[in-house]
Amino acid sequence: MADLKRIAVLTGGGDAPGLNAVIRAVVKTAINEYGCEVLGVKNGYDGFLEPGGLITLGHDEVRGILPRGGTILGTANRGNPFARKVIRDGKEVVIDVSDQIIQNIKLSGLDALIVIGGDGTLHTAQEMYEKGVHVVGVPKTIDNDVGGTEVTFGFDTALGIAMEAIDRLHTTAEAHHRVMVLELMGRDAGFIALHAGIAGGADVILIPEIPFKYEVIARKVMERKARGSLFSIFAVSEGARPADGEQVFSREGDQVYVARLGGIGQKVAEHVEKVTGSETRVTVLGHLQRGGSPTAFDRLLGSRYGSQAVRAAAEGKFGNMVALQSGNVVQVPLKEALAVPKRVNLQGDAIKTARALGISLGDG
Repeated sequence: MADLKRIAVLTGGGDAPGLNAVIRAVVKTAINEYGCEVLGVKNGYDGFLEPGGLITLGHDEVRGILPRGGTILGTANRGNPFARKVIRDGKEVVIDVSDQIIQNIKLSGLDALIVIGGDGTLHTAQEMYEKGVHVVGVPKTIDNDVGGTEVTFGFDTALGIAMEAIDRLHTTAEAHHRVMVLELMGRDAGFIALHAGIAGGADVILIPEIPFKYEVIARKVMERKARGSLFSIFAVSEGARPADGEQVFSREGDQVYVARLGGIGQKVAEHVEKVTGSETRVTVLGHLQRGGSPTAFDRLLGSRYGSQAVRAAAEGKFGNMVALQSGNVVQVPLKEALAVPKRVNLQGDAIKTARALGISLGDG
């Protein structure tokens, strides 16, 4: 057992509904169960480098934050301590500031650091652990692409928003006899598009794991028209790509910035309209999937994750990540969880269900 006197919590990467639920649970569990002081690190690891970057978190600071989206600590999806952009002699350079951060962690007298983040942030947490930081990870991402856990918090809220968008597009698509293409987040994992597409009754679902053929998706629209269904709904993951092409990016990446996916929905719409003659419209749901109040599921899961993360720290189980497995919140080694990115299981029941319902996945 570790003697917890002072711990810190930070949120990194893109925001996700439920972050505040985790922070609240960390603070309440640390204080109520262990009499431990909690510090909040502002704006990811940047808080260890900036004046006023560490703030005290107590009962008052977390009161009323459970239903709030975003994160009261702020976040930074370009806050990698091992690759930080700075200006030196008028030039932009990338430097490693991890040693400086580790030194400030030691000066702050922290017994543990709870890192809430997605794949990128948790990889950084693993590297910090390997350099001696007492890290416990909490998996967060609307994309649901972190290994080692059945689900990440934030996914359920994003899924609900995506499903509601499909529901709304149904009515206008039917009224105007149009094809509606909804582009959804998810990066290289198709969980949001697949699950929302099934739940919302999409006719075509395109995900990164299954390269699609333009002629196949156009044929689906024509088949529906032949049966008298003059509208169609497409749920398209931003990372989807044609079998004979590449993913579409709206911005290139570099040492710090991750390449930004976006634009495949427009390409799909242009092709469908050209080949089928059906009037086609595109909706890019974008950051609406990240915002707003978290669902009950994400509030509960975030709370369970936050509380378990503190228990892991108290047990000295550093280098671990909390995870949901078979309905229970457990601890798994970060290295093991991050070894293989989680993707849609092409042999799983969700894919089989989509095909059985007559949904085209663009591959045949």
